[in-house]
Amino acid sequence: MAKRSAGLLIYRRSGGDIQVLLVHPGGPFWAKKDDGAWSIPKGLVDQGEDELAAARRETGEELGTKVEGPFARLGDYRQPGGKIVSAWSVEADIDAAVIRSNTFTMEWPPRSGSMKEFPEVDRAGWFTLAEAEVKILQGQRPMLSDLAGQLGVA
Repeated sequence: MAKRSAGLLIYRRSGGDIQVLLVHPGGPFWAKKDDGAWSIPKGLVDQGEDELAAARRETGEELGTKVEGPFARLGDYRQPGGKIVSAWSVEADIDAAVIRSNTFTMEWPPRSGSMKEFPEVDRAGWFTLAEAEVKILQGQRPMLSDLAGQLGVA
């Protein structure tokens, strides 16, 4: 059975444009990657956990703030590695400059025996839909067009 993740595609209206909040993964593997590396805030759904509850929990962990609804279901998106991401849209205006992500620990450099702590998300940013199309992971791009359709924008 495919692993399941859930997340929120957070958007705001700014100067007649729709902007979406994307997060950049922390840690050494992603440090020099930009285009095609960003994501919606998301994470694994625990066994028996409600997917929207998981999306809200994971978003809170990655941004350091609670996001309130109403939430609109976007759909399920199969990623290139087989994982399925369930996504909801929600309108909110979050200060991307002050996010506080949870952290993870890994051996770095590899085979060094040294454990280092890294933020799960090292930064967040607001992007127009066209900009987000370039920044977001390939498997999540359909979320952007589904959001545009949901909001009735071209």
